[in-house]
Amino acid sequence: MCLIVFAWQVVPGSPLIAAANRDEFYVRPTAPASWWEDQPDIYAGRDLQDGGTWLGITRGGRFAAITNVRAPAERRADAPTRGTLVSDFLGSKKTAAEYIAEIAGDAAKYNGFNLLVGDGQQLIWYSNKSDDARNGQPLSPGIYGLSNAALDVCWPKVVRTKAQFASLLCQGAPDACFFDMLSDTTRAGDCRLPSTGVGIERERVLSAVFIESPDYGTRASTLVRIKANGSAMLHERVAAPSPSSSYIQKPCKSPSESRCSR
Repeated sequence: MCLIVFAWQVVPGSPLIAAANRDEFYVRPTAPASWWEDQPDIYAGRDLQDGGTWLGITRGGRFAAITNVRAPAERRADAPTRGTLVSDFLGSKKTAAEYIAEIAGDAAKYNGFNLLVGDGQQLIWYSNKSDDARNGQPLSPGIYGLSNAALDVCWPKVVRTKAQFASLLCQGAPDACFFDMLSDTTRAGDCRLPSTGVGIERERVLSAVFIESPDYGTRASTLVRIKANGSAMLHERVAAPSPSSSYIQKPCKSPSESRCSR
């Protein structure tokens, strides 16, 4: 997951609403969101290369999502997959705070990440690359944005998407409007780009809400709503690859969708 905007305890009756894009290399094999046969309470997409997931919910209204921290100079090829941090929480009975306390001691072995975990009572942001979240930061009511840096860092796509997200919530907009927001391919001007060590050309590509390039891009867009009664909805749209990509999986003829409500 590389962009997620979310409202925590802002909308009456829906303590958590989140909209997110998952960006990944096209060659990485992935299963779309579904109920997991081996963990039937989990509804999420699945990384078929290393296991785990980037975002998911459970029948009981638990929620978790992860983004990578972009720091190419610090990346270790032997680090374990970060996706299991999401699936392990979804499959556990621990509170959000208990889970963060459990993983914090080993967090340094992973490449940089931001983790959101919610148990219905608390939503916690944890990062192994931010002093503000090394012990887990329980979030106050508000609207937040998270990409490949710390929470609410003012990257152009975070700022723009948070504002649009807030407006859509105020309007009570239908799901299609949130997916339109997540489909924005506009790139930021050079003067507004962050410097994360990937070079100016790559920064331009990655500055869009919906990323398109020959080898890497937005693979799925997701909308999540958790209700006050614990019921949960996850609506996913899987994107077809860029026409110029070297995508080796069987591409979709059109964007496919999966949806669950529990």
